[in-house]
Order: sequence, then structure tokens, then C-alpha cells
Amino acid sequence: MTAPAGTRTYLVTGVDEVATAAAATIALQWDLPDAVVVSHRIEIGTRRLHRVISDVTGVLERESLDLAHACTSCAIREDIVPTLRRLAELDRWAAIVAHLPLTTEALQVCRAVGLDDDGPVGAAVRVAAVIAALDGPSLVGTLTSDALLAELGRHTAEDDRRGLAETAGALVEYADVVTVHGDADDEALDLVRALARPSAVVAADGEAVPTALLVDGLHDHRETEAWVSETRSAALPPTASPAVWRLDLRSNRPFHPDRLHAHLALIGNGPHRSRGCFWLPTRPGQAFGWDGAGGQVSIGALGSWGRSRVHTRLVVTGLCSLTSEAERDAIRSAFERSLLTDAELGPHGPSWNRPSDGFEPWLGDVRFAA
Repeated sequence: MTAPAGTRTYLVTGVDEVATAAAATIALQWDLPDAVVVSHRIEIGTRRLHRVISDVTGVLERESLDLAHACTSCAIREDIVPTLRRLAELDRWAAIVAHLPLTTEALQVCRAVGLDDDGPVGAAVRVAAVIAALDGPSLVGTLTSDALLAELGRHTAEDDRRGLAETAGALVEYADVVTVHGDADDEALDLVRALARPSAVVAADGEAVPTALLVDGLHDHRETEAWVSETRSAALPPTASPAVWRLDLRSNRPFHPDRLHAHLALIGNGPHRSRGCFWLPTRPGQAFGWDGAGGQVSIGALGSWGRSRVHTRLVVTGLCSLTSEAERDAIRSAFERSLLTDAELGPHGPSWNRPSDGFEPWLGDVRFAA
């Protein structure tokens, strides 16, 4: 069997600098034979990107460059992806460990790399694994926090309004390997396993990820993209722990815009992770994404449904110790009450002609959507 082309590349992500370095980058540098480590850090105030390249012999390169805009998109486009290609084409190391800027999502790099060999990097770079490194003692707080990254000084752009829990949850969901640095209780690890892709490896503190798995490569781009897709329709595996609850809320009906607006906080607020998709009768044909955690909810247009079946689906996951059964029932009830009723579907069907639906600040003008 012919080995896949390209230099094995490991993308390391995280929301805690110490955990990311200790649980991932350092360990990978010594466990993987003949690896080079490239670390990027964004300095928002000066709009500069700092890059350090090292291997077992020491620091090989340390540079800073000005960004057109201090954000992850510019950093990925202007230096991170080109650097990965440059290191791969040197043919000097068997593997590259890329320590991405704190809170940067690996999916942006994977999509920019072009895993079908048609992207800007092509066959030079092969993503072998995406690693998310988390701090064990603060694990539950990180995944359920209502804090914004900007409040913690961990944002990647001046206009970065992401929440800590939203970002950490997304990193876990996209990862092939989740490493936990420091003690974490079983409840916290169970929550990580419930959020992670079923085939992902979750390694608690002191548990090493077998080098053979890393060398062979764990990343399946299609499987990963299917797991994190907002419009996914496949059945989910049951949660393996009684400490974790999950609501898989589905319907082929759209949300009523007025009632969704009224119930938005009830569905999205609280120490849980929620994500999925929905549609509105005032904007027929358009799919909208839902991304929430720790009381923060983001909604936005995904485009047309294309070949996907039109549906509304929200998957909500949390810990039983933090959310009562009554609160979970209230979330389910709010979802169901937000859907169009038979009486509302009867006269007009699922396509309405209204000048406004209240979601213009987030989804744009109804007239353009129609």
C-alpha cells in the first residue's frame, strides 16, 4: 500500500497557552521522530504576527511581520499556510508540528491547505492529525463559560466577539486528538467525549497518544467535516456517560420568526453546548447556522440548502450536574413552540411574504433573502 503523499503535519490548537504548549507541542516534538515545530502568535495591538521555528537542535528561525489586518484569516493566508508549504518543500523533516495562534480553529487551515490536492498547498502538506489541548482543572468551566475571549485577552482580532466555551467546543469537535493537561474529573472528560467526534482520541493527563497512531495519521477530512457540519442529518451515537445529557431536537418545519426571537435566550442560554441549523418561512430556501455555548449564541446565513434536505435541527449537550431535568424540558418545549403550527402552515405554507421578520441585524434584509 502506497503511503499518502505530503509531509505529515500536525495542527495544534487550544484556548490555554500553557496547556497547548505542555500537553501538545512539547510532547509531539519529542515523540515524533524528526519533527520541526512552527509556532505562530498574533499581537493584536501592533497588528503583528510572530513566528518561531525550531527542532531538537534549537531555534532555527524567529521572525515578525505586519498583517494587513490582525486576525486569523490574514495570518493563515499571509504566513501560516505558506510557511507550512515552505517547510514541507525543504524535505528536511519527516513531520511538521504547527502550533496555531491561541483560539484559532484548525478547520480554517485544513480548508486552506486543500486536502484534495487542489488547494494552495497541494500535495506538499498532509494533515495527519488535529490536536486540541485543554487545561484539566478548568475544563468544565472552559466548556460552559459565558466569558468572551476579548474579556480574557485571548481574542484574535479587535472585532472578535467569540465566547470561550463556543471556541473551546468547536476545537474539541474538530479534533482528532484531545489532550488534557492537569487533573480533570471524570465528569469533565465525559463531556469532552460527548462533544468530540466518535472516532477521536481523548487522552487524560498522563495518558500518551500512541506514536504509531500519530505517525500513521488520524485525520479523515470528510468524516470531520461531516461531524462539524451545521446541516448534518446523520444519527448521533448515544452518550456513554450518565453524567452527560443530550437533546437532539429535529423537525422538517421552519421556526416562526417571532417565537424564535422570543425563545432564543431560553434555548441558547445556560452552561451547555448547542449547534445546528434552521430555516425561516420569511427566508425560504436559505439555511441558517446555530452555534452556541455557555449562554452565547451566534446565528448566521449558510447559503442555500443545495442538495441537503431542508430541516431544523439543534443538538444540545450538557452536564446533568449543571442543568436540571426541568431546565432540559424547558429547552425542548421552547424548541417545539418555536416551530410553525399546522394552522400557520395551512393558509400560506412554509413561504411567507413579510417586509420584516426581526432578524435583519443578524441575517440581512428579508427582501434580499427572498
